Amino acid sequence: MEQLLRNIFDNNIFVFTVTAILPLIWIVPYALVAIWLERKISAHMQDRLGPMRTGGWHGWSQTIADMLKLLQKEDIVPAAADKILFNLAPYIIFIAAYAAYAAIPFSSAYIGADINVGIFYIIAVTSLAVVGILMGGWASNNKWSLFGAMRAAAQIVSYEIPSVLAVLAVVMIAGTLSLQEINNLQTGWFWNWYVFQKFPFIFVAFIIYFIAALAEVNRVPFDIPEAESELVAGYVTEYSGMKFAMFMFAEFVNMFAVSAIAATLFFGGWNSPFGDFLGGPIWGVFWFLSKGMVLVSIQMWLRWTLPRLRVDQLMYVSWKVLTPFAFACVIAVGLWMML
Repeated sequence: MEQLLRNIFDNNIFVFTVTAILPLIWIVPYALVAIWLERKISAHMQDRLGPMRTGGWHGWSQTIADMLKLLQKEDIVPAAADKILFNLAPYIIFIAAYAAYAAIPFSSAYIGADINVGIFYIIAVTSLAVVGILMGGWASNNKWSLFGAMRAAAQIVSYEIPSVLAVLAVVMIAGTLSLQEINNLQTGWFWNWYVFQKFPFIFVAFIIYFIAALAEVNRVPFDIPEAESELVAGYVTEYSGMKFAMFMFAEFVNMFAVSAIAATLFFGGWNSPFGDFLGGPIWGVFWFLSKGMVLVSIQMWLRWTLPRLRVDQLMYVSWKVLTPFAFACVIAVGLWMML
């Protein structure tokens, strides 16, 4: 029996399967809690209560009830839609979001794939979401869906540039693209985190990255691809049941993914703010998830605080504000390191 177990654990297929499934242990409960949390945050900001009945305490199981409802709803495909692409789009968007978790370091003891180009891989694989959005919008054969998809593609491609430049500023300091190594370089007290180094350039780079990340996950004030007052529901207008749920699920998965990258690059990742105190692999998971959830909560807070930008304002912010400032940060960090 012992030999059998050893053979199973030595099997690469087993290791690959466990590595692929482990992030789901966090993602599924996180998404359910995050949807409930957003409802509660929005309610309290508007002087309401939000969900209160389902499950008892503050309606904690309202999201579970909604998920069960979506599972039972009829899966409708419009008669004029391209059925193959229409059905494929939600899976591509979710795969693009989930694949990013392969290189996210949850602690010093766990990272799906500690590749030496981890941040480059995440940027590349999350860009595939544009393909799924365009596919879903065009295949729906609906003008509102197509408008939303085109807006999303223009927005995501535009904001990738300042986002990558902000990441580049950190990579220049670290000298590596490995996220685990970037974590190791920030070991110690909180003043060793990169956000406090080369001040104020890396702090500005974080602000640029966070704003660009909001645009990449279609959050307010950059939610024009799903603008309800203009486009019904944007590229998800024709989707129902679990396909609609997959779009929403992917959005919340992406929210944590961009927050996790920000936590890793700028706020020490799984490192404790108190040096070796409350450190180690177990506490590392706690600190990493806590930092990520704080940034997710800020995204939710901003949604119910800021108005939606117009399309021209959205492009202006990307090309004439964030991109020049991001270039300035990269040049400043480069000069600082040379001098």
